[in-house]
Amino acid sequence: MLKSAALLLTLGVSMLAQTSSSPIRHRTVAVNGINMHIAEQGEGPLVLMVHGFPELWYSWRHIIPAVAGAGYKAVAPDMRGYGQTDAPKEIEAYTMNHHVADLVALVKLLGYEQAVIMGHDWGASAASTAAAMRPDVFRALVLLSVPYGARGEGGLKPTEGMQRRVPAGQQFYQYYFQAPGVAEKELEADVRKSLRMLYYSTSGSIPKEHRWRYVFGKNEKALDGCVDPGDKLPSWLKPEDLDYFAKEFSRTGFRGGLNWYRAQDAWWAMSAFLMGRKLSQPTLYIGGEDDAVVEFARAGVDRLEQSVPNLWRKVLLKGVGHWTEQEAPEDVKRHVLEFLRHIDAKK
Repeated sequence: MLKSAALLLTLGVSMLAQTSSSPIRHRTVAVNGINMHIAEQGEGPLVLMVHGFPELWYSWRHIIPAVAGAGYKAVAPDMRGYGQTDAPKEIEAYTMNHHVADLVALVKLLGYEQAVIMGHDWGASAASTAAAMRPDVFRALVLLSVPYGARGEGGLKPTEGMQRRVPAGQQFYQYYFQAPGVAEKELEADVRKSLRMLYYSTSGSIPKEHRWRYVFGKNEKALDGCVDPGDKLPSWLKPEDLDYFAKEFSRTGFRGGLNWYRAQDAWWAMSAFLMGRKLSQPTLYIGGEDDAVVEFARAGVDRLEQSVPNLWRKVLLKGVGHWTEQEAPEDVKRHVLEFLRHIDAKK
């Protein structure tokens, strides 16, 4: 039987305690023609958590128990192309149509009609696109790092826009990612080192000279814009956390995640029907003041109220970089739980 969004909101204290202490469970489910690995905990209204690049369900490890303990069913998948989920070879299999279809199918398979959806990085783009396309399914949003912006008239396809916005002889990191095999070869030469450099250089509270250069010379590679901290990991990243990410990406490689970038032009060509579409759902946005993505997407952050008329709160966390829910889990948990109480207070 399908569960309504308000199901189990009146859970007693004993049940909440039991939910919060229950372990995170893992299983593989069949959705939209692929096998998807999910991590889940708790019972109640559904909250989906969608990761970005280069991450996994594990990015939500601090947030899942808090949401479950508040009386919700928290579910974090490895998205298409990542971890223990299938990774189709074709670039065309990674458009937002596919990601939204995966998420809608997951909601239905779990036995729900609706879900709150949270997303970080590419996961934020997937979450906001899902909300724009299926507002009947996704009733509220939490966007981390990447803001939503309604598509305007005209414009350039993404790869053209990337190059027009950088100085001559330079390239935007997403443009570098476009050629199949190039970034894979670089990042997979030493997976643990690559992840260590990416995670550190895009963290908050690091020396300015260590911050990620997301625009670099055409004769450079992506990691040339990063710094290797060696054994001195950022405080939010424990060695065992890096071990988990490195083990998974060593097994799968980076092609699935990189294909999300390579499918942008194909999605742009088919998504004109979303022109001018604003998000009507209640929305919480959380970014880091030291996040390079917030820096280059600043116009979208500043215009959020126009694209998201029902924006509940816009938060920029001091000293936090790109890995919002991993760097500042206590702040993220506090804002998310307040948001959940807000949207469900009337139910």
